[in-house]
Amino acid sequence: MKKSIVLTHIFVVMLTVSCGQEAKNEINTPSETSFSAELFIDNLQIPWGMAFLPDGSLLITEKAGELIHFKDGKKTLVSNVPEVYTRGQGGLLDIETHPDYVNNGWLYLSYSSEEGDEKGGHTAIMRAKLNGNTLVEKQLLYKASPNTTKGQHFGSRIEFDDEGYLYFSIGDRGNRAVNPQDITRDGGKIYRINADGSIPQDNPFANETNAKEAIFSYGHRNPQGMMKNPYTGAIWVHEHGPKGGDEINIIKKAANFGWPVITYGVNYSGTPITDETSREGMEQPVHYWVPSIAPSGMTFVNSDKYPEWKGNLLVGSLSFQYLELLVMNGEKVTDRQKLLDGFGRVRNVKQGPDGYIYVAVEGKGIYKLIPENQ
Repeated sequence: MKKSIVLTHIFVVMLTVSCGQEAKNEINTPSETSFSAELFIDNLQIPWGMAFLPDGSLLITEKAGELIHFKDGKKTLVSNVPEVYTRGQGGLLDIETHPDYVNNGWLYLSYSSEEGDEKGGHTAIMRAKLNGNTLVEKQLLYKASPNTTKGQHFGSRIEFDDEGYLYFSIGDRGNRAVNPQDITRDGGKIYRINADGSIPQDNPFANETNAKEAIFSYGHRNPQGMMKNPYTGAIWVHEHGPKGGDEINIIKKAANFGWPVITYGVNYSGTPITDETSREGMEQPVHYWVPSIAPSGMTFVNSDKYPEWKGNLLVGSLSFQYLELLVMNGEKVTDRQKLLDGFGRVRNVKQGPDGYIYVAVEGKGIYKLIPENQ
């Protein structure tokens, strides 16, 4: 496949927005540098998920329902993918490999599914194996209910922790009044299951009457970024707020993250959702954005290829069409910087096993960021 090179730069700009924290120069912030954004895979529409395989190839989900295997410079469609409910934000969404993929070959997919008695769809989690370019041994691990014809807030990011538990997100499905704060209902939650779909015995609500036993935390709106912090092992998520109030949260067992009882955002009309931004017993975000950047995808940088970014967090922005570098001091954001400003709707960002950063941009493809000095 022909590749093109696009030169770009890091713009070291302090973004002056209300983010709930004063920026503190407690650590050195990355200095201005240059890199090239190499078009690694072209002609993708909404590349939602990316999973690197041990042979160096890459699996990419297209939201419309295609699973693409990119190997040796060629794109091949994978067959026998799950049938998806393509409505609004729903479709074929995230993909992840098992931590021991080399030995067991399990792939994990999230998608919107019509399975169930009600009309519409809801988020589903499945696993399968790749035989050539065909999915085989497909197993449905979790299907949220009830279905709804609403097209928003499927969530759907997937991540494994250091103990081999699988975490996934499901948004509130447009029913904020009921779903996020009710542990007997799906939606507005982060879930934790075993790799085979069974429920861990120490899940916080596993023994609570009528509760959804897979729930690990609740009070979420629509998490579309999830990442294991490589330094601490904690699961970090970011989620879409309404108008303002996008959040980064560190997931904790049984924690209530407050939506919609507390929020830093307002309705899209500008009217208030609540007059509370905090309440006892509800978690505060590590960081929040006002105005909203519409975050999607996230990755911690721990690669030696980007020494000035190491230890910091990258987040894609759909609405403002850039990649954001969040300079971290432990769990505190001390600075925000724009990368790839105006490049397009960044749907996902991942650090590959080769140490390079890969950025998925809607309507374009996947770019590989190459530091100038390499």
